[in-house]
Amino acid sequence: MNKSERINDMMLFLNDRSSFNLKDIMEKYNISRSTALRDISSLEEIGMPIYSQTGRNGHYRILPNKLLSPIVFNTDEIFSLYFSMLTLKAYETTPFHLSIEKLKEKFERCLPSDKIELIHKTEKVLSFGTVKQVNHCEFLKDILEFTLDEKICRIEYSKNNVIEQYYLQFFNISSKYGQWYTIGYNFKTEDYKVFRCDKILNMEENTQYSSKSLSELMTSYDISLKKKGYTEFEIEISKAGADLFYKENYPSMKLFHENGKYFIRGFYNAGEENFITGYFMNYGKNILSIKPFALKNLIITRIKNLENYFNCNL
Repeated sequence: MNKSERINDMMLFLNDRSSFNLKDIMEKYNISRSTALRDISSLEEIGMPIYSQTGRNGHYRILPNKLLSPIVFNTDEIFSLYFSMLTLKAYETTPFHLSIEKLKEKFERCLPSDKIELIHKTEKVLSFGTVKQVNHCEFLKDILEFTLDEKICRIEYSKNNVIEQYYLQFFNISSKYGQWYTIGYNFKTEDYKVFRCDKILNMEENTQYSSKSLSELMTSYDISLKKKGYTEFEIEISKAGADLFYKENYPSMKLFHENGKYFIRGFYNAGEENFITGYFMNYGKNILSIKPFALKNLIITRIKNLENYFNCNL
């Protein structure tokens, strides 16, 4: 690699270190002592806080710094980062407490005028589809921090105009279909529950229970998805139905493409019949076959009830 590529890679190599020896650089990049010394000088010139510690066991130390070391990007990488950043505009709330416009302004200050002009021109003709998230989530950043720190919290949650209280440890946050969701382990029921983040009215740390590791929660959650008495299903769908699946799907189902045919296979638990029938009704004529027969009957009954509603009430 040439010098500029090597310096850029060297910043990444040293980024999480507090010290290093000259020999580390020489061996890593297969360069001479004099070249390694010149490269270290180049790192200092571009802002990496390095100082040498002389003596018998002399080495280089890197001062702790809240600012990240600069990284060199090519034009395609810059465009990818820029337009990825713009997708955050669709969110009323993010877990990062940032202003997209200020971030955009800071980003553009780092670019030459010709690149800014090209980005603005591209922005007029290129757009990425997103589902707009309009509900403010007051505690989204706190949910993320509690998740990463593996802390337990007590929340007040609004459901059907009733405020309920939960003692939870969160371990998953996701954005789907214009809403922020989080999954938490309920210490009182020793089970898992999905929450809409904008429905959380209050949140505070709680030390009543012993916390679990994130890996433990994730593993046990995957196992817990199937409950006693669950029903497996297989739905054959058209190619257009596969497009619908990609737009909306859930952890309890997967799409398979076999011999030119598309199948959704998965399961639903007792009490989830309304959810699963409502979901597959959205596929309409894109459904080609349904197994088991009991699920087919549930969908037919749901359709008849809807027909009766329209005939009698509208």
